Amino acid sequence: MGEEEILEQRRSLAAPLIFFIVIVFQYATKRLQDLKKGSSKTDKEIQLREEIKQLLKQAASFSQPSTFAQAAKLRRSAAAKEKELANYQAQCSNEVNLPYGLHLKVLFILKVITHLVVIFWFWRSPIAAVSQQLVQPFGKVLSWTTSGSLNNNVMVGIIPWLVLCTRVSKFVCRLVK
Repeated sequence: MGEEEILEQRRSLAAPLIFFIVIVFQYATKRLQDLKKGSSKTDKEIQLREEIKQLLKQAASFSQPSTFAQAAKLRRSAAAKEKELANYQAQCSNEVNLPYGLHLKVLFILKVITHLVVIFWFWRSPIAAVSQQLVQPFGKVLSWTTSGSLNNNVMVGIIPWLVLCTRVSKFVCRLVK
């Protein structure tokens, strides 16, 4: 096996491997953000919302001038319940967001380190070779940090490949629910 065959084999595996790494990081980030957002519904919160809705419905039913005092009392009671709900949500969000926020920060740091390692590893070597006709106006941009074109193929550099993989993985993660 010659030196060129080893480089060709490394290049052929590099592009899908880097794409897989980027999509795993993107999916993990999206999953943690979804868990962070969706974990705030509790039984107490649902009960408070129902009580508020019921109090406002009762207050709306009192439309006569003689029942104005009762309606105002029910509205004040509903406002107090809304404050209680807001305080409960703030307390729960602080408790829930702390671990997820920490996980998101660790994941971000790990993603940055991985990207830097991949960039340093493949800095001057091409990741993939694409026909020059397919990427006609963007050939120079895609071959940034590589040797340009070879045998009528554009050599794709690591930074354009990471940018492309990140954009595609964000799109794929948006489609996957």
